[in-house]
Amino acid sequence: MAPASRLPAALQVTEEDISLLLTAQAHIGLDAKSVEKKMAPYVWKRRADGINVINVGKTWEKLVFAARIIAAIENPNDICVISARPYGHRAVLKFAANTGAQAIAGRFTPGNFTNYITRSFKEPRLIVVTDPRVDHQAIREASYVNIPVIALCDTDSPLSFVDVAIPTNNKSKNSIGLIWWMLAREVLRIRGTISRAPSAWPVMVDLFLYRDPDEVERDQEAIKAAAETEAAPAQEQPTADWEVEGANATVAAASTLPAATDAENWGAETTTDWAAEPAPAANGAGASSGW
Repeated sequence: MAPASRLPAALQVTEEDISLLLTAQAHIGLDAKSVEKKMAPYVWKRRADGINVINVGKTWEKLVFAARIIAAIENPNDICVISARPYGHRAVLKFAANTGAQAIAGRFTPGNFTNYITRSFKEPRLIVVTDPRVDHQAIREASYVNIPVIALCDTDSPLSFVDVAIPTNNKSKNSIGLIWWMLAREVLRIRGTISRAPSAWPVMVDLFLYRDPDEVERDQEAIKAAAETEAAPAQEQPTADWEVEGANATVAAASTLPAATDAENWGAETTTDWAAEPAPAANGAGASSGW
């Protein structure tokens, strides 16, 4: 890599950007047995354990070159960003939201670029893919209709029909998210949307990183539970004096009971004489019964 003083301002990489690339392990390639021949110029050296290390200087140069190509297209909607790899789904969606491009996150439907009868038919002027191996269908269809291709390429990535290769680790979720974030930032810088100040773009790189769906669901449930707790604060209930209330209830119940009469006193001795003759019937009753 040439000295930084001899490079254009757009190509000058900062120490912070290099630190981010190293932290996200964007420089870690695969072992020597799986190196593609055309990707060999981007390999800096081989470690003792056989892992190839990618030259991050060339990564930055190709990233800025790709950003200049993207910014040269007048209509951002003519750019299609694609990722069939799950680690890149969130990254391409965020890239499209910030730059105005189209995003295809997930399975690429065959015929998207070649079969105009399909409902999802598109005619982009440029496509950007996360992995040439996983997104091979999109690259092959783009070659049929002469669409330029920019790809994030690892040391084992085939470069057939790839016009611009950004050498990086496209197997790590942190590396994929960081490269897409840097690419979006450079596109906005070249367009003049944001300045080159370090804090000019408030979007954090964390928004481009892949998150496990189960983790997202747990976070949403925790936020919902916290919101419900704040909306309905617990009210302090008055403590009841059970001894006083019990005594008052007993006195009130005793005062409402009627006094017991002799008829209702079942324990009293009975005075009924069962041997006595019955009393004579009333005159009215006897007259009515005689025929």
